[in-house]
Amino acid sequence: MFIMNSLNIKRKAAILALLCEGNSIASTCRITGTAKNTVIRLLLEVGEACDAYQDRTLRNLNCQRVQCDEIWSFVGSKEKNTTKAAKKKGNGDAWTWTAIDADSKLIVSWLVGGRDAGYAHDFMQDVAARLATRVQLTVDGHRPYLQAVADAFGNNIDFAQLIKVYGQPHDSTDRRRYSPAECSGTIVGKVVGSPDFDHISTSYVERQNLTMRMSMRRFTRLTNAFSKKLANHEAAVALHFMYYNFCRQHKTLRVTPAMQAGISDYIWSMEDVLNMVETMDRGVVTK
Repeated sequence: MFIMNSLNIKRKAAILALLCEGNSIASTCRITGTAKNTVIRLLLEVGEACDAYQDRTLRNLNCQRVQCDEIWSFVGSKEKNTTKAAKKKGNGDAWTWTAIDADSKLIVSWLVGGRDAGYAHDFMQDVAARLATRVQLTVDGHRPYLQAVADAFGNNIDFAQLIKVYGQPHDSTDRRRYSPAECSGTIVGKVVGSPDFDHISTSYVERQNLTMRMSMRRFTRLTNAFSKKLANHEAAVALHFMYYNFCRQHKTLRVTPAMQAGISDYIWSMEDVLNMVETMDRGVVTK
């Protein structure tokens, strides 16, 4: 049921746009003059619909090169500070697995959960189910990918791991504590099939990780912004990818990733997203 009847569509669209542009729940409430519970309910409802719509729409994709990675965040508290009871509720470290089409920049699949072999298996099974043709796949050096890719694709894939080698920072003082280590080189790991070595890269998916951290306040490091509940976190991720895939014009492509991939023929507005939610709520199948 679409319960946000107390807000007109323009105000709903403004709330969602603010959330997709890196604003926190609290700042969105202050800017729009909307109650916190109302914003959260809208996020949950729209996020659920965005997840369902993309799950149905992102199928039979004609990708040629796919890159995968995982990005860290947490729900409620960081893993080391999370009790066993809280973990059962979904609190602790939350990894978002992402797969991006290197050509259209479309997010093909994502999964929020742990970083173990079980989640790697589920994620790669979902990626494989969405692809129409044999692809070249590049992932990082995370070991669970090896068996997960083998189980999902068998030998019907051109697969390589790109393992980055990091050196120690030249300046080890406290002011360098949060600076990333310098990448001193890369190693091409396990290879299946015949991948084109010129396109063994994770650059696009790593850039998408940066976009996620800038576009979702709850992903921003070293702040007090984080998800209080797993459902809120998953809804925010689904809304982000809906906005990224269908609404946000890619600066290089000049169109949205969904348009580049042939899934959509126009740039969606937030009003279009809200209309999609209402249509799904009425049980009407939208394309």
